[in-house]
Amino acid sequence: QVQLVESGGGSVQAGGSLRLSCAAFRSTYRRYCMSWFRQAPGKEREGVAAIASDGSTSYADSVKGRFTISEDGAKNALYLQMNSLKPEDTAMYYCAAYAGHCSGGLMVYEYVYWGQGTQVTVSS
Repeated sequence: QVQLVESGGGSVQAGGSLRLSCAAFRSTYRRYCMSWFRQAPGKEREGVAAIASDGSTSYADSVKGRFTISEDGAKNALYLQMNSLKPEDTAMYYCAAYAGHCSGGLMVYEYVYWGQGTQVTVSS
């Protein structure tokens, strides 16, 4: 079991930056794989960024070159640095996790645990 708490969302103008954080609170020492997703109003939830167990990263095409995912294992934390934000990045951003090996996948069905989300609003 793991509890995920996101923070760092807010309102920015296009071209601005935000850094999202996700803190993981877990009751065991089991390894959890954590990634970022987002959901805009009227749209399906989509994967944004993931880190595989070998350290490789994967991103949605729409955010490549602008977003960077990172993690701090010692702090059980996951981060998402978002630069050059666009109005189309406006969404609720979620941290998600599942126990076990991290494949680096961004399929919603793979993830069991979800945070409450943090809102990101980008104005033009």
